[in-house]
Parts: sequence; C-alpha cells; structure tokens
Amino acid sequence: MPTPREKNRELREALEPIAELGGGPSSSSSSTTGGPSHLSALSKTIMTPFGGSRSDSTRILRDLAPVIMTPRMIKGVASTASTSSPRPLAPRAADFAALGRAPMRITLHPRRITSTDMQILEATPELLHSDIPEPQGVANDVSLIRGFKATIPSSERGKARRRKVRMSEGRAGLLKHGAGERGLLTDVREDDARASPRKGKGRQQRRVEREQGRMLGREELVRQVDEIGMDKENLHVRKMLVNAEIDEITQKMAALDAIRGQLHQDLLKLQEEELELDDELDGVQEQLAERETAKPEVPSPAARRRKGPAFLPSEHDELPPGVAFMTLAHSSPIAALDFTEPYGTLISADREGAVRVWDLLEGEEIGRLRGHSGCVKAIQVEGDVCITGGDDGAVRVWDLRKVEEGEAAQAEADVAAATLNGDAEVAHADSGEVEQMSQGPLVHVLEGHSKAVTALCFEDTSLVTGASDKTLRQWDLNTGQCILTMDILWAISHPPITTPLSPSIEGLSPSGLLAAASGSFSWPIPSTGEMWTDYVGGVQAWGYALVSGSGDGGVRLWDMRTGQPHRTLLGHTAPVTCVQFDELNILSGSLDKTVRIWDLRMGRTVDLISYEGPVTSLQFDSRKVVTCASENGVKIWNRTSRQLSTLAINGHTQPATKLRYIDRYMVSGGADGVVKTWAL
Repeated sequence: MPTPREKNRELREALEPIAELGGGPSSSSSSTTGGPSHLSALSKTIMTPFGGSRSDSTRILRDLAPVIMTPRMIKGVASTASTSSPRPLAPRAADFAALGRAPMRITLHPRRITSTDMQILEATPELLHSDIPEPQGVANDVSLIRGFKATIPSSERGKARRRKVRMSEGRAGLLKHGAGERGLLTDVREDDARASPRKGKGRQQRRVEREQGRMLGREELVRQVDEIGMDKENLHVRKMLVNAEIDEITQKMAALDAIRGQLHQDLLKLQEEELELDDELDGVQEQLAERETAKPEVPSPAARRRKGPAFLPSEHDELPPGVAFMTLAHSSPIAALDFTEPYGTLISADREGAVRVWDLLEGEEIGRLRGHSGCVKAIQVEGDVCITGGDDGAVRVWDLRKVEEGEAAQAEADVAAATLNGDAEVAHADSGEVEQMSQGPLVHVLEGHSKAVTALCFEDTSLVTGASDKTLRQWDLNTGQCILTMDILWAISHPPITTPLSPSIEGLSPSGLLAAASGSFSWPIPSTGEMWTDYVGGVQAWGYALVSGSGDGGVRLWDMRTGQPHRTLLGHTAPVTCVQFDELNILSGSLDKTVRIWDLRMGRTVDLISYEGPVTSLQFDSRKVVTCASENGVKIWNRTSRQLSTLAINGHTQPATKLRYIDRYMVSGGADGVVKTWAL
C-alpha cells in the first residue's frame, strides 16, 4: 500500500502538465512548494479562457468558471485526478463538458443554477449597455435620497431646536407671571425675588439670565436661516409627494369610472336582450292562444305590432347587422310600403302610381296591383290581404294569392284590347268581359272619401281610413259599407273639456286653427321645400281605441263606439305625419323635426327626440324607435341607453321617407326610388 508521501508525489506529477500549461515562473515555482501550488495551478487552468468553438454552452461555462469552482468541487477534481490512471491530464473539452453537466452550485448557497439564471447572465451585457429610462412624475424632480431626507422624523429636529431656543428667550419667572395674570399687587420686588438666600449663586445667575433674555449671536441666526430654508424645501418635497399620490388616486378613479361605464353598457345590452326575449315569449304565447281558440289565419296588426313576427328565419341570423343587403328599384320616389313577414311578400308604391308586389325570398317582382288612378299613399298588408288608399279617394282590397293570375289575365286582356281596337262596337260590347278579365286580385273598392286617402289601419274585418278631406271613416270589410264617420274639423271646433284651450301651432289660436284647416291644406317641408298636403298623417286602431295625427299638429284619441274624441294632445308645432301607440305610450312624428312620446295615463309628453330634419315615418317597440328624418340614413333611438344611431351602410343615396320593420328585419323606401332591406 502506497504511503501518503508517495500519494502526494503522484499527485504532483499528475499536475505538472497543468502547471506547464499555465506557463510563467509562478507555475514552475509553485510545483515545488507543496499543496498550495496544486490549487493555484488548477484554478489558473480553470480560469484560462477556452480556445474551442464559440458555442453557447462553451460561452456560458466560460462565464460561469469564476463562480462554480467551490472548495468542494476543487477537492472533487483533486481526488478524481489522484485515483485515475497515471497518464497525463490534458485539458480536453469533453472533461469540461462533463464538469458542466454535473450539479453546479453558486458560491456556498444551496440553490441550484436554473435556466432563468442562465438567461439573466446572457442578458446582462445588453442590460448594462441599455439606456436607463428617465423617471416620471415626482421622481423626475426629486431624487430618492432627497425624498427620504424630507420624510424621515429627523427632518423636524431643526424646528424643535429653534422652538426650544425661543422658549428659553425672555422667559420670566413663574411668580411674576402668576401675579400679573391674577392682577395682584404685591410688594415683592424683582431683585428680592431674584435674590433668594436659599438658592445657590450659580442658580440665581442662570435664573437672572433667563429672565432678562439672552441675545442670539450671528452664527445662531444664520444657522436658523439655513434650517428654515431646509425645512421649507422639505415641506415642498412632501407637498409634491402628496400631490403625486393624489394624482395617482385620481387616475385610478378615472380608470374605475371607465370600467363602471363599460359595465353599465354591458348591463344595458343585457336588458335589451331581456326585453327581446320577453317580446319573443309574448309572440309564442299569442300563437299558442290563437291555435287553441282557432282564430282566423290573418293576424291582427296590433298583435304584430306588440308581439313581433310569426317567425325569425335562420337565414337572417347570418346577415351582418346594420347593413342593407337587398335593393329593389322603382322609377320614382317611394310613397308607401309594407310587408308580411321576413322573406315574405312586400308591397311598395311610388309617386307615379305603380304598385309592385315583391317576393323577398327571391328578391324579384311577381306582379303589380293596378286600379288606382293616382299615387298610392297608404298600404297595409296582413297575410294574403292587402289594402291600399290613393289620391283618387278610393280604398281597394286585394287578394295577393291572385297576383300572378292577375298578371296572366292582364296580359290576355291587353291582347284582346289590341285585337278589338279596330272595331269600336265589338270593343264596347265586350268591355265588361275585358274589365272582368283585368280585375285580377282586386276584391273590393270602398268609395266615400272626397280627397286622397293618406292613412289606413285595419284589424280583422274592421278598417279605419283617414283622408285629406279631414275625415276619418270606419268600414266593414265584409259588406264594404262605411259604418262611422269622424270629422276632424268638428273635433277642432268642439274640443273636449279636459283639453286646455292652448294653441298647438305657435302664434295661432284654436279659431285660427279651424280657419287654417277649413281650406285646402298644405305645409312647406323645411328640408326639401316641397308642400305637405296629407292632412291626416297617420291613424292606428286597436279595439275601440283610435289615435290620429293631423295637419293642425294635434294627436287625438277617439272612441269608435261613439265617434267622439275624448282627448287631444297638443305640443307639436307642425303637422303630424305618423303615429303609433301601445298600452302605455303614444309616439308621434312631425314636420317640426321631433318625435314626442306621450304617456296615455297622464296625457302629456314624457320624452322628446329631436332630429336634424322633418320626421316622415316611425315605428317603435319596447327597445327602440326607428324613424325616417329626411336623411339618407335610417335613425334608431335606443330607449334603454338613450343613444341615437344611423343605418347608412349600402343604404339610400337620397333621404329615406318610409319604413317598416318586424323584429330585426326592416324595409325602407327613399326619394331615390329604391327599397332597401336591412338586418337590424
């Protein structure tokens, strides 16, 4: 067994190549000095930069060499060298790679080196060369050490010292102060008070100095001036810090306000969805009730107005909201329109008198309704029944199922008329047959108004019409007879007792309104300069209740059992062009550029919506108010958030004049002669 001395000799022989690799006299001398030479040679070898490839692992190990050589590792390397074969120990890259794979510890701390430590070491040169950002806020003006000095308790020492000096300056004895405050006359003199035989001389002298006061020297005054200046600077720094905290709190409050506003918007959206679900539920319940009671197939307009559509096609859900996706063209501005249901049948009329029937599913014209001698100004369609009113004063009832048959019959009638055109007698003899062939889908013609029919509303078998002859008429669709006539002029001259005698048009008295309404009515439209001649702007009936808007600016509530108006709502300053009501509110649009929301229970305006132009058409539900206000876009007023938006993408190029919507599907007609279909 080799002795310890032999082991040391073998170890020195094994480390001699390493010492020679280090070079220099220090290495040669260290080999002969015993133990310390081994450690110095090994450390020098480890600390020598690698000459191999510049790979990432080599660079990382080279940077970590000064810190990984702990005493424990050095001892392990020495023991490994002593137990290995006596061949020369050459510094190979493989040995250092194996050393790098061994568990490494930095200094004496037990934590292992992680990948995060490696990333920090790699990024250290870049961080050292990067620019330090300039401080913001108070840190830009006040350094950290200055703020610390201004806020530590020792910053108040100067103030406390000066207060102590001032308190000791000119202080009088307690005896004198007490006697003076109580106003006592005493024979005790100041000299006697100062000369007390029981006190020592040194104490008496200090008392006399305090009572007489002592003068502060220049150095003390200069010192106090410097201290006061420093205290003022400290106060300034502390004020800046407090202001910085206030600004930070203000920014946090602003951020919280923004978050609260966003949450309010989300809440409004949830409320709108809830209202939409309520409307959908009411519509389904109504359909269920109709099925159970076996009501007629034609749904009531009030039900459709209040409850929504019969269905919402799945194709509509894929359409982008707020975009017009279909255009149907006329040759002149649109005067009236209505449709049955989403992707159903649309009836539209223009000012030239053409009444077209469209299939919204295909986007094609399937026929026309011929019979009126002038422009059609009022249209309502329910199921397969369509009623129109025009400038000729007639009201016509149509069966839409016979439109295509009527087109074929009309073509045959045109051929027959052309054939019989040369023989007048034969043509006169067969005129009845030609008229019967050309009648087509026309079912009834209701005559009674002397001027243009401008508004109508029907429910089941009851029809109410309003005309420019200033009358409202109720019709029985089964017999075609007028069963009630309501005169607006009589209602103006005999207002209800509950209606205040206040003018509805600024500057006109009730008698002046009667005089203005007695002649031929016309009113200039502010935006276009055209004349508005429709004295009855809109009517709507529901049960025995009837609401009408007229050219005198009044909104009247009629009882169709008696034919008398029981309330008149005054407030508009121009003719009323459209009205609609439900269980709680009446909405009326006017040429005065406003939409008024009336409360049926109180009979007064509860809300007013102002627009840039005259309002010519409106429709509303529990969530929104949709209007045409003499602008290219269609206006939507959100009743929940009270925000006004505009539909204009791929829309009209001239002002929109008429609209109708069912749930989230809308059609609008404009002065550009086109009908647009929208996804709301």
